[in-house]
Amino acid sequence: MAARSEFLAGQGFPYDAFDRLPQTQVAAPRGRICVGIAPGALAVSQPVILDWVRRSATAVSTYYGRFPVDAARLLIVPVAGADVPGATTWGYRGAAIRILLGRDADEAALQRDWKMVHEMVHLALPDLDEPHAWLSEGLAVYVEPIARVQAGELQARTIWADMVRDMPQGLPGRPDGGLDGTRSWARTYWGGAIFCLCADIAIRRRTENRLGLQDAMRAVLAAGGNHEVAWPIRRILAAADRAVGARVLSELYATMGARPIAPDLLALWRELGVWAAAGGVTFDEAAPLASIRAALTAGRPA
Repeated sequence: MAARSEFLAGQGFPYDAFDRLPQTQVAAPRGRICVGIAPGALAVSQPVILDWVRRSATAVSTYYGRFPVDAARLLIVPVAGADVPGATTWGYRGAAIRILLGRDADEAALQRDWKMVHEMVHLALPDLDEPHAWLSEGLAVYVEPIARVQAGELQARTIWADMVRDMPQGLPGRPDGGLDGTRSWARTYWGGAIFCLCADIAIRRRTENRLGLQDAMRAVLAAGGNHEVAWPIRRILAAADRAVGARVLSELYATMGARPIAPDLLALWRELGVWAAAGGVTFDEAAPLASIRAALTAGRPA
């Protein structure tokens, strides 16, 4: 218990403790991940864990065109349970992720997991002040499933069904303000994801579906905007806007950041050609924005 607590104590990543662990290097496009496993029994073998890491890194690299940082530390900490109960990302002494892995989790649990990709997406965005956590978390919520579709890990129909089911959680309620400074979990995560979806669609409308949020966020990363640096939110949005040739994100932030804007999601699903059905969704390819819906998950070359 003493050895394990060293890897869980405090709010920061235990860099010094991690560096004393045996480590295995996992290659990623234009990057590498140093994986350390804290003491404790696990039901899955090290090769299965490393394959989980590789698949997650591949998904993120597919979306961004490269792994977000040159090198990252990844700490796996055994805990009670049979799933992946939590994870956190830091960057103040170099990119680092801590993943809690249930001792009884099996290979199927790692195949289902989304948290590893979610945390790796955080590596591709500069550290933000707390009032803007919704952009960091919302982007990770939005990009994670799209990246997994582009990498062949999920079907597009699956993630649209999830969005139809879960995105309404991010709409503002009676006491809510704008996204900036929100303290609601649902507004932070799903409200931020709504912002990203609206931005993606708006970029594609303005560019006749040539560019999207993926191009904007690749540009932020290419400008040096990874999680090892801290940027003001307006610098991130400006870099993204320059890449697509329109002030889409800045304009959207000017409204949704300060005020409780509630997009009509039902109307948006109809425009995209996404219809709720038993067990999931169906697609209407004749819908006005059906081509945009398809492009959102189609991907870009590296």
